[in-house]
Amino acid sequence: MLVRRALLLAALATAGLAAPARAELASTWSAPSGTAVRLVAASEGGALIGGVQIRLTPGWKTYWRYPGDAGVPPRFDWSGSSNVGAVEVLWPAPVRFDEGGSLSIGYKSDVTLPFKITPREADKPVELRLALDFAVCEKICQPATANVTLDVPAGGAGAPSPTLTAALAAVPHTAALGAGAAPAIESATLEGSGEQRRIRILARVGDAGTADLFVEGPDDNWALPLPERSAGPDGRAVFTLPVDGVPSGSDIAATPLRFTLTDRAGAVEVTAPLSAP
Repeated sequence: MLVRRALLLAALATAGLAAPARAELASTWSAPSGTAVRLVAASEGGALIGGVQIRLTPGWKTYWRYPGDAGVPPRFDWSGSSNVGAVEVLWPAPVRFDEGGSLSIGYKSDVTLPFKITPREADKPVELRLALDFAVCEKICQPATANVTLDVPAGGAGAPSPTLTAALAAVPHTAALGAGAAPAIESATLEGSGEQRRIRILARVGDAGTADLFVEGPDDNWALPLPERSAGPDGRAVFTLPVDGVPSGSDIAATPLRFTLTDRAGAVEVTAPLSAP
């Protein structure tokens, strides 16, 4: 009987059924007013990934990497971590919202910001230590700080949860200008002269009435306005914005910009210079 039981357990282990798969790791929650933050970590395809999970009180919101007219982008301090060579934060597609006349960009419900971890030594444990400075808003914005920690053993973490998997899927895909099916950016053109200059973007989208676009410069010194949307030919969407918020001494005609296009079919991110009309 004991021999049969041992053979059965060995067979189950070979089939991967002896024990349930390990789940992703999670820290305890840090709970500033109006929100709560924790870290999660998982292993996928031999890589170590994770997420900064931000819970929001209903009716509250928080900001994207570029917050728009107002707001504060999250700032990540990983300097207290051990055996961490680099952390690359990824950004799920955001939405715009009106804050009493100011247009901002961010998230209006719970969000997980995924990240990729590069350990200094792949066969050693990783100690994640994050000091997060960000802002949450109901009617009035307030700063928030969260300090969260998570230790990942040398063997890695378990499989990603559906929440982390969904957050990764919501990160815009990198695409080339003019490439691919909708959503896609066909062209980005600098038109006009002097104070009348504007940027015009033509996009292939699944729904020209709800698609949106966000435009960023190469660094935080740029503060380009949010585009206006209009209907274009053959169901396309046209986005236009004035040339404003360009740092002194910068030449927008020679500077690649980052365009994030969101649509019901997904989201893409394109980095390209502007072309002449």
